[in-house]
Amino acid sequence: MKVSIITSCFNREATIADTIRSVLAQTYSDVEYIVIDGASTDGSLAVIEQYKDRIATIVSEPDHGMYEGVNKGLRRATGDIVGLMHSDDVYYSRDTLEHIVNMFEQTGVDLVYGNGLFVDADDTAKVVRNWISGRYSKSKMRRGWLPLHPTVYVRRECLERLGLYDESFKIAADSDWLIRYMYEGNLRIAYLDEYVVKMRMGGLSTDPDKMKQKWAEDLRMYRRHGFSPYWTLCCKIASKIPQFISAKFVGRG
Repeated sequence: MKVSIITSCFNREATIADTIRSVLAQTYSDVEYIVIDGASTDGSLAVIEQYKDRIATIVSEPDHGMYEGVNKGLRRATGDIVGLMHSDDVYYSRDTLEHIVNMFEQTGVDLVYGNGLFVDADDTAKVVRNWISGRYSKSKMRRGWLPLHPTVYVRRECLERLGLYDESFKIAADSDWLIRYMYEGNLRIAYLDEYVVKMRMGGLSTDPDKMKQKWAEDLRMYRRHGFSPYWTLCCKIASKIPQFISAKFVGRG
C-alpha cells in the first residue's frame, strides 16, 4: 500500500530539514514524498534540495497560500493513501506510518486519524498542548469537535470524489475539509489511539494576530455546512482548554 506524504513549505529554513528527515526516517518504505515550496525567499529550497534524491517530487513556484500548495501536492499524489506533514512538524515515532497503514489494512476504512502533541517552537521536548482526538461522531462535530488535522490520512480515491481544499479559506480550509469528509462524506472512519505528530506551536491558526480572521472564517464555514455557527465556535474554543491542562501531565515529548 503506497502512501503519499505532502509537505507545503514557505520560508521554513529553520525547520524544514527536521520535517524532511522525519518523513525519510519512517520504517514504512513504500512512501512517495512530495514537497511544494511557495518560492521561499530564505534558504528553504536549498535545504530541500539537499534531500532531492529521496524526495519524489519537488516544486518551487509562487502560490497564494498554504492550501494552494497542498492542493498542488494532492494533484501530483499517486499513493493509495494520502497524508500531510507540515513544514514545522515531525512524526511522533519512526514507525508511525506503519501503524497508520496497518489500521487501513485491518479495518478497510477510508480515513484514519489519531492524536497529536503541540510542542514549544524552541524546545520541542516541551509539550504545550495534548490533543487526544477521541472517538468520532457526527454529533460531536456539531459541537465543535474535530480531530487534529495533520493526523488524518485518507484514501486517494476519496479525494477524487470529495474534492480538494477550498482555497477561499486562508486559515479554516482544514476544518472545512474535515467536515466535508467526516460529516458529509459518508466515509468509513477509524481512530488510531496513539500519537501521530508533534507540531511546533505557531502558524496561522495559533498566531494571536490572526485569531479574529480565523474566527470569522470558522463562522462562515460553519454556516456553509448548516451548523449553528456561534454555538459550534464557542464549543470548539472551549475544547482546547483541557488540551493545555493535560499537557502539564505529559512527559517531555
